[in-house]
Amino acid sequence: MSEINLLDRLPVTKRDPKARALAKTPEDRALAKQFGRDFFDGERRHGYGGYRYDGRWLPVARRIVEHYQLPADARILDVGAAKGFLMHDFLQVLPGATVRGLDVSAYAKANAHAGMGSLIDLGSADALPYADKSFDLVVSINSIHNLPLAACKQALREMERVSRAHKFVTIDAWRNEEEHQRLLDWILTAETYMSVDDWLKLFAEIGYTGDAWWFIP
Repeated sequence: MSEINLLDRLPVTKRDPKARALAKTPEDRALAKQFGRDFFDGERRHGYGGYRYDGRWLPVARRIVEHYQLPADARILDVGAAKGFLMHDFLQVLPGATVRGLDVSAYAKANAHAGMGSLIDLGSADALPYADKSFDLVVSINSIHNLPLAACKQALREMERVSRAHKFVTIDAWRNEEEHQRLLDWILTAETYMSVDDWLKLFAEIGYTGDAWWFIP
């Protein structure tokens, strides 16, 4: 596997982890972890504060397609698809592709963008309802770290199982103590987070061969 930032075409977001740490409560975290309306379209302290399509994922979709040199008829799975923004944009780049998504949120599926809800399956990343080697690319952006450690490991195994070629994940991590503290201040829904070195050891332990990048606020 390689460490590669395939999200480098996203707009740079200015975050204030310390302010978030002072504002969030255990009740806020509990509500966010329901992954319902409050998380996606409620107040900012409960999640996104309004998760709306604005086209920012289109350059990312193009970047990923180009990096992996995906064929026109590629089969792509987005694990933790939310409202299907990235799925939609993969289809803008590769109109002949087959795109599928999986998410735990019935709210996100019901409110998905541009008909993507019909392509999103409800379920958990640690039990993907797909056949072995059924996708050319499996991606998971800031999602599987919301699972406890054992389930997070299994989610990576599942991504490995259903992919016949490429895998890419982004997950909460840190490289030094300052980044560690910023992450602790920031996290709202994550259950599994560790240093980059420890993630790399975990990948080796479970046999994950895909690529990865790190969410560090």
